[in-house]
Order: sequence, then C-alpha cells, then structure tokens
Amino acid sequence: MTKTEKAVELFKSGYSCSQAVLCAFAPELGLDEQTALKMAAPFGGGMGRMREVCGAFSGLLMAAGLKYAPANPQDPAAKAAHYALVQELGAKFKAQNGSLICRELLGLPGAQKPQPDPRTGEYYKKRPCADMVACAAQLMEELLQKEAN
Repeated sequence: MTKTEKAVELFKSGYSCSQAVLCAFAPELGLDEQTALKMAAPFGGGMGRMREVCGAFSGLLMAAGLKYAPANPQDPAAKAAHYALVQELGAKFKAQNGSLICRELLGLPGAQKPQPDPRTGEYYKKRPCADMVACAAQLMEELLQKEAN
C-alpha cells in the first residue's frame, strides 16, 4: 500500500484530512501515530472547521516541515530554501485543486459549527476531501522519492 492509499484509507476511516496525511508519513518522520494524530487534529476542516487553509495541505506542510525544515534559526539561506519548498508545494496543490482554502474547495460560505458532519456515504459523495488528501499525500511521496533518487 502506498502512503497516498494509506492516507485516503485513514481519512475514510474517520480521521480528519490533516491527520490522515500526517499520520500516513509518521514512521518516516520519527513520529509515533498518536503524536501525529494529536499534532494534526486542530487543522482538520480548514483549522477546526473554520474553513481556512485546507487541512490536507496543512498535513502536507507539517510532514514537509518535520522532514525538511532547517533546525538553525540563524540560517537565512536554509529558511529561504524551505519557504521555497512550501511555495512550490502550495503552487502544485493549488494547480491541481484550484485553491488552498477549504471553503473554496468545498464551496462553503465559511466557518461552521464545531460538530463534524457524520461520515456517511452521502458525505463522501459531496465532499472532495479524499481527493485533497490523496493530492497532499502524493506530493509528499514525490518529495521523498526525489530525495531517495
């Protein structure tokens, strides 16, 4: 099973978009599953259902940050290189999906009640979230593959 398939499976089993993406890569990032799930939990639903930045994209950035962010805050070149990576990932995600913003991706007006919608067959039919999760996970897989080569 690929990491992308694992991320989609996690999402379809009830985890949020951000949790699904980060958790799929937890072993490669030196995280245990519970830490990954807790770290990513606030970002689901575009940051706690405020419908801001897509949670799947946030999960991707958490994974990329854990793997590639510079540890030295006094290294401006390393920071710039990392921000360039973030911008590249953002551009790719946006090119494939049309936006980085949850409410735009889902066609919703904005923030919603904190209670998540029940995960039913109808939920998955009307929400492209599994596709966003797959896209974000695929972008991370591509980064890891590029590094391996």
